[in-house]
Amino acid sequence: MNLKRRFLAIAVVLIVFALVLMAGILNIKVPTKEDPSSGLIGLKKDTIYIWYTDDAITDYLNSAAVSFGERTDVRVIPVLKSSTEYLEQINASSLDDNENTPDLYIMSNDSLGKAYLAGLADKVRNTENLTTENYPQTALEACTLNGNLVAYPYYFETSAYLYNKTYLEDYVKTKISEERAEAAKALEGENASSETQSTESSSNDSQSTDSNSETEEATEEEVFDPEEVEARLNEVLPETMDELLAFADSYDAPPNVEYILKWDVSDIFYNYYFVGNYMNVGGPTGDDVNDINIYNSSAISCLESYQTLNQFFFIDADTVTYEDVIQEFIDGKVVFSVATNDIIATLNAAKVEGRFEYDYGIMNVPKISDELMGRSLSVTNVVAVNGYSANKEYANDFAEYLTGEYTQNLYARTGKTASAYQDEYLDKRLGVFMSEYENSISMPKMIETSNYWIKLEVLFAKVWNGENIDNLVRDLAAEISSQINKDAPLE
Repeated sequence: MNLKRRFLAIAVVLIVFALVLMAGILNIKVPTKEDPSSGLIGLKKDTIYIWYTDDAITDYLNSAAVSFGERTDVRVIPVLKSSTEYLEQINASSLDDNENTPDLYIMSNDSLGKAYLAGLADKVRNTENLTTENYPQTALEACTLNGNLVAYPYYFETSAYLYNKTYLEDYVKTKISEERAEAAKALEGENASSETQSTESSSNDSQSTDSNSETEEATEEEVFDPEEVEARLNEVLPETMDELLAFADSYDAPPNVEYILKWDVSDIFYNYYFVGNYMNVGGPTGDDVNDINIYNSSAISCLESYQTLNQFFFIDADTVTYEDVIQEFIDGKVVFSVATNDIIATLNAAKVEGRFEYDYGIMNVPKISDELMGRSLSVTNVVAVNGYSANKEYANDFAEYLTGEYTQNLYARTGKTASAYQDEYLDKRLGVFMSEYENSISMPKMIETSNYWIKLEVLFAKVWNGENIDNLVRDLAAEISSQINKDAPLE
């Protein structure tokens, strides 16, 4: 090493020594291999924490955090927490100002009212992209409280109708074959009547022989136009419950089928669409205690239709479970059912594993009748910014990024369906769930009605078992009204 290089080496050592000494005097952490983000002033990254409870999104959140950090030089640390008393954990951590207190967190929209009153949900700052061009109105209403957006819509769950497409295609093909046979028979009759009496006998024998051979050949090699089959299948799909009952009455089901329609009648999530358009609790955004209408003639008529179904599709509400119904659908024992978004991944996996040998489809829930509409229930998981956070700007930026731009691969990697509209769906059947989500009603956010769902589930069970509908609905309405008036502040 020459003299010039030795002087340079000594100079570098002295500079490093001086920096270490300065760090000790000023109590500045020197960057280490274990903690490369800490170090000299200007090198330390700003850090925010996001809490969540669903381990299914762990890898996705981590990748989003890395991507966001590369863009903004802000370190995002996801923290998986127990779902038990989740909001209480957030509140306690915020008040104690713990090291990993969440700057933002993921939860279902029905808890927003409680979070907002506790100061744990701040008004959204980045609202430019929260429009109906990017999100369904349902998603925005799920995040709205007192007229303000207080969270970012992330992903949703709702219900739609599931059907065995293989069975219905076979049904359609049978109908087409019957129509062809009738048309051929009519044509044969026309040809026979046009012959003269003198040549009728010999001519008819020849034509009959030719026609029979052609019919047999057509039967053996009958070909169906896929577009025609698809169009006819769409005509068969019931638009109302009355049409579904009519189909069930006339359908010659395969031997393996045990139920034309079966669903989990014990769970309000799969029943709610019967009354969703007419039982109003909290208005469009689910937070208005003055906008409640439970007892009305339309809701009662819908429940009467629901009760009637037990006469056609006997289902034991005490023993039925969603998992059992889906397994029966996989086994080909059920033609129609009610299912949530996760059914697509479930059935696709079963098909790959060789446990599901049918094709299937998803359709919007039918109307209750020609006059009465059906409307599903939906839950929107949202990202809320903690009102106690000292990093609200960064938290809002990450929330916007996570729930908007970074959702394109959400379903593929987590099985969650993004609330934001997607450029293209990995499975076109997801688009039906999005359509159902657009028309759905979100769970209300009012603390005063937090037990409404439990009571409504009990009501449905009693209706299914034949109890008086008018009395049940009247009693529920009175009870909810009593709760709201009791909890109302004194003037």
